[in-house]
Amino acid sequence: MTDEQPTSRRAAREAAKGASGAPAPAGPDAPTEAISADPATEVFGAAGGVPPAGPEAPQVVAESGEPGEPAETDKKSGGLGALLRKHPTAWIVSAAAVVFVLLGTGSIFAGVAWASRSPAPVATPTPSVTTEPPRPVSELESTATRLRTCSIAGPASDPALATFYGSVMRSDTGEVLFDRNASKAAPPASTLKVFTAAAAIKALGPDFRITTSVYEGSSPGTIVLKGRGDTTLSALPAGQESVYAGAPKLQTLAEGAIAQYATKYPGVPIKMVVLDASYWNSGDAWDPTWREDQRTEGFQAPATALQVDGDRADPRAVVSPRSTDPIGRAGAAFVQALKNADPGGVVDPAITTSLGSAVGQTVLSEVQSQPLRTLIPQMLLPSDNMLGEMLARIVSKESGSDGSAASLQASILGQLSDWGVPMTGITIKDGSGLSPENAVPASALTTLQRAVHAGVDNLDAVRAGLSVAGQTGFLAGRFTGENAVARGNVFAKTGMIRASYTLSGYLNAADGVPLVFTFYAAGEGVDGNARNAIDTVTTAAYRCGDNLSNN
Repeated sequence: MTDEQPTSRRAAREAAKGASGAPAPAGPDAPTEAISADPATEVFGAAGGVPPAGPEAPQVVAESGEPGEPAETDKKSGGLGALLRKHPTAWIVSAAAVVFVLLGTGSIFAGVAWASRSPAPVATPTPSVTTEPPRPVSELESTATRLRTCSIAGPASDPALATFYGSVMRSDTGEVLFDRNASKAAPPASTLKVFTAAAAIKALGPDFRITTSVYEGSSPGTIVLKGRGDTTLSALPAGQESVYAGAPKLQTLAEGAIAQYATKYPGVPIKMVVLDASYWNSGDAWDPTWREDQRTEGFQAPATALQVDGDRADPRAVVSPRSTDPIGRAGAAFVQALKNADPGGVVDPAITTSLGSAVGQTVLSEVQSQPLRTLIPQMLLPSDNMLGEMLARIVSKESGSDGSAASLQASILGQLSDWGVPMTGITIKDGSGLSPENAVPASALTTLQRAVHAGVDNLDAVRAGLSVAGQTGFLAGRFTGENAVARGNVFAKTGMIRASYTLSGYLNAADGVPLVFTFYAAGEGVDGNARNAIDTVTTAAYRCGDNLSNN
């Protein structure tokens, strides 16, 4: 082998021919074809054609044989097989390159074909839509809500108040500013009289008067004294006033009866006076929940339709012991008035009394009470229990019921609906508030007090009966010390029974805003200290005014 080998097929052929163009000799001296660096050139030649077969095809040295020795296959199959046998590595590399190119090209076309293929449409499920019902929209104009910052929580937490019930409302707008257990019913004590007074105004009218009559009896010599619930009828003689200023007198009634009787039955003396208390059942006159000491100490008598001076032992004293027989006491006082009015011979000195009912309609004499507009302050300011009971029973009778204690719940509440008083939880056992079984939510009283403050529907008569802090009624001596700032600005009805102290009314707050309120202190252990504690809460509300917070 020479040091310089040809690098192409043409060079190899030219070297084999030599100068004469003869074929190169075979054998060990024949030139060996070099392996091209380009596999494609090796396989297809420089021009990419197929190598010539036949005698001009170059000899190839098999990698497994000796140089110059033709392979057995080359002798049988020709040039391409010899070429493959001569350069197997080049052919393998070339074939791999071709496969790589073909596969790459196929992948590209396959990718193009795949990318250009239109995907089958996929059905999109129709979503299930739940239609919400339209939300309610208020028809009211939106308004700003004021943030109030003045708290009365401290005074309202005084242990002296026990369980505290409170309600405060703006009187002009009805906006609730403060609420503590306000919808829970509790014993209202004498603040219940505000209910009784308002019901009486509604059912009877402010000019209503209570009539007491003397009728002819069933036979000459008998007259009938018929009561209809006027507890103010007085046994005092003319010129003397009882606790009920301006009250009608038994003397006036007796004088009129004698004059009429003597004209009709001259010479026939009056021997019998029938006492008629049947306007309602006189057996239904004492509630079993009333304490007996209320009678003996002078706060309450049996609620009979016939009685005088509230059945007081002393008609001039607000608090005076009462009897167990108001009808009998009234009869005795009337007999005495007849004797005092007798010009002589008309009244039998041995005149007697009996219980019964009038059978005739001939009126011999009548007197009437002060108008209701006057009676209501006479009930509210001194917290007169007898007037409370009488007016409640009269409301029942005049509204079509029987005047019984059991009828009062429906009779009184039936008159209050026009003023929006909430009825839930209310229990009414009497007209005075003495029964511990009475139950009224503070919010109900406050709602009524709003109408009272406004004076609508003649409720100005009820307003006139409210005590004024530091000035009148049971508030005259209250609101002292630091609470004195509210004097003259709090107008309210007081209440007190065992285990319940109450106050309900309205106030002119320090900022000029009118507030209506109801406060209860109720529960075991409540005592007189609750009065000042309630005054302190009320004064705190007075100071806060419209800035009163419910916190």
